[in-house]
Amino acid sequence: MTPARIAALLAPFLEAPPGPPASLSNAQLGQVSAYLDLLLRWNARINLTAVRNPDGVVTRHFGESFFAARQLEAFSGREPSLREARAEREPAAEIPSAARDLRAIDLGSGAGFPGLPLKIFAPALVLTLIESSQKKAAFLKEALRTIALTDVDVFAGRAEDFPSTADLVTLRAVERYERALWTAARLVAPGGRLALLIGSAQAARTPQLMPGFAWSAPIAIPQASARVLFLGTNLRG
Repeated sequence: MTPARIAALLAPFLEAPPGPPASLSNAQLGQVSAYLDLLLRWNARINLTAVRNPDGVVTRHFGESFFAARQLEAFSGREPSLREARAEREPAAEIPSAARDLRAIDLGSGAGFPGLPLKIFAPALVLTLIESSQKKAAFLKEALRTIALTDVDVFAGRAEDFPSTADLVTLRAVERYERALWTAARLVAPGGRLALLIGSAQAARTPQLMPGFAWSAPIAIPQASARVLFLGTNLRG
């Protein structure tokens, strides 16, 4: 798929309200194109996504992920911020130390969403992808080589065994949501943020399940039926 076609498909997610519009550079669109091609090839051999249509993959997976990245850039929470991590500065030594220190975990990363688009959007982010499936973890490592991302680790194991925390933890809709939510919350550093891409019904009961977080209002995801982005801040000091 051409970068121009990708840009057109992503426009509703990068430009529509709420929040200020954003855009991807030609280099970032090239990374998305290479990532998409790799995903479609691997998906013919292992089940990475049930979405088979290339346009659907771009909107359903990349679109939602970049929408979350754009909202997180504007979300007021713990510093360092995603806005700093997004700054594209060369050489790397010129990137502010705060941006280099922003650490994120993508829990149950699967085919890499939303973690890898988040990294494409904010190149200075230090990212860990947690994926217990060895086949999916192998895909993630190949994706990192293909699109030449640095400061990204793949933890091919159970999230319960991961020893560290991060400033930002992301989680998409999963089975056994309550268990996954508790695991994700444990990985959020004090004052850090939890970003959930979930159904509106799950969002409605999340504050009761996780009262130790301050929750913002759910943000409807463009072109998604009853799916929202739900952001919370860990109140532990």
